[in-house]
Amino acid sequence: MARTVKPEEFAAKRGEILDAAQRLVFTKGYVQMSIQDILDHVRISSGAFHHYFDSRRTLLDAIIERIRQDAEKPLLPIIHDPDLSAIEKLQGVFDTLDHLRRANKVDVVRLLRVWYADDNAVVRQKVDEVIREQRVPLFNQIVRQGIQEDLFTLNYPDQAGEIILSLLVGMGNSHASLLLSLEPKRDNQPTIAMIVVTHAAYMDAIERVLGAPANSFMRINPEDVNIWVEAMLGEA
Repeated sequence: MARTVKPEEFAAKRGEILDAAQRLVFTKGYVQMSIQDILDHVRISSGAFHHYFDSRRTLLDAIIERIRQDAEKPLLPIIHDPDLSAIEKLQGVFDTLDHLRRANKVDVVRLLRVWYADDNAVVRQKVDEVIREQRVPLFNQIVRQGIQEDLFTLNYPDQAGEIILSLLVGMGNSHASLLLSLEPKRDNQPTIAMIVVTHAAYMDAIERVLGAPANSFMRINPEDVNIWVEAMLGEA
């Protein structure tokens, strides 16, 4: 007679498998990760694994859904706060994402080294898609509020969320490329300066898209960047 698994036990074991798979994707790459790698980490049989996931593909879908949920949770209280202006909400989103990255700095640095590799192209594309589906409506909601508050003036409000996200993704890719170019025992001050300037340029572009007042959004400073430089070089 087959053993009946309680829902909470099923959820716990499924979560354990997801934890292991997500770590492997973030350190080894999706292409290089095998089912056997997961079995070795969780210490379960192939049959047990397939009780929770039909294939690597369904496992990947579950990882992407988890990333989507984790990315959305901290933003919703900001979006729905009735006491915040549109500018405060957008800055709050930026600050929250930055805080999450800093709180998981070691993992972010390690992930950065494999995220842009070909082995993670499939995962990267899927994450980009779910983040776009999630954040564009949230940004558009903030934009509509900003128009009502006479803080934003723009001709294409329905496209603003898409443009803002594209700018943020572009900024993130530029920052990642610059951070990955760092080398120990080299003067990295020009790279730090370039990251600061790049961030300022993208924030300026977002303000222009929104028709928001200049300097509505905070710019990073060299001290902020140096935290990431030290973390990157510490992992080199």
